[in-house]
Amino acid sequence: MRHDFYLAWRYLRHHTGRTWILVICLSLIGSLPMALHSLMDAGERQMLARAESTPLLIGARGSAVDLTLAALYFNTVPPPATRMAEVERIADSGWADPLPIYARFRIQGHPLVGVTLDYLEFRGLEPQQGRTFALLGECVIGADAAAALHLKPGDNLLTTPENMLDLAGVYPLKLHVAGILARNHSPDDAAVFIDLQTAWIIEGLGHGHEAQATAGSPSNVVADPRLVTYTEITPENVESFHFHGDPLTYPISAVIALPHDRRAATLLQGRYLSPDDPAQIVQPPQIAQGLLQNVFKVGDLLDAVLLWVGSAALLAVGLVFTLSLRLRERELHTIFLMGCSRSTVARLVAAECILLAGFAGLICLALVQLVRTYAEPLVQHLVIS
Repeated sequence: MRHDFYLAWRYLRHHTGRTWILVICLSLIGSLPMALHSLMDAGERQMLARAESTPLLIGARGSAVDLTLAALYFNTVPPPATRMAEVERIADSGWADPLPIYARFRIQGHPLVGVTLDYLEFRGLEPQQGRTFALLGECVIGADAAAALHLKPGDNLLTTPENMLDLAGVYPLKLHVAGILARNHSPDDAAVFIDLQTAWIIEGLGHGHEAQATAGSPSNVVADPRLVTYTEITPENVESFHFHGDPLTYPISAVIALPHDRRAATLLQGRYLSPDDPAQIVQPPQIAQGLLQNVFKVGDLLDAVLLWVGSAALLAVGLVFTLSLRLRERELHTIFLMGCSRSTVARLVAAECILLAGFAGLICLALVQLVRTYAEPLVQHLVIS
């Protein structure tokens, strides 16, 4: 038997191109389903971990899925805004601690999220370089966003105008990078975080007057060539920035509620049962489970497709192997004329098949292990971010 494998090995080495094609085809057929399930398992773990760490979420009444995805992953169209009054409502109940989020804007393709320092502490986000934001106009950047934008503490970042043709719109705000956050392996890595008040300045609810010129009287404010095309908040002009209107009416995307115990969570959910209430409360773990059930249905469909594609590929490989035996008919007949029995020829062919399957299995295991090793960052980059 050892001689059979030696002759088979020498034959496969002589036909290197054909051997590699068969090995790669077999390894891909075997590794694709396992790699797909590894990625789905990693996606499930990441989505559930993010959702399970967020017990309750309050936002404007509408799609619970949109509210959850926007508040947890920052990668969907912002849901209708709610008001800061919801933060006061939750705090006044005494049942939970509110964490407001305003994730309406994007900056150079990355989510620009207005939060409080409590949010950074809640998510375990700590600066790896620099410090957290402390003044108006400062920001901290997630690890992936910093790498993509090539930023470091001390650099500046200009916000993206919502409409370049809106001359009466809000000017871009020049943000100062206060720090770079350590990698958290979550959607926070791709986000840029600012203080809520800085977000409201970008919204146009707060402003300073230093770059505007007056014509005739101090109350007659007009734009002239000295008007800068962006607003920059500096230690010298920060005192001139102010807000108009009732702060309780300022917009936010959602409020993360951290109930003190299960009873407090139940009581707080009872506050939002009325259909006339403009706000709703959702449990992100339940929303994530519902989304994953739909993902698993898609996964079952992919399994069925891969089964048919794999079967067709195996038949194609079998056909190639059969045709190669026909091409080797004279060679096999020569072996028979040299005194070898038909069983010896069959053992040679079987040894070739075993060697091909063995090599394909090794490559298949290596590919699956590679996907499992990088499944978490792959899912983070391709799906969640």
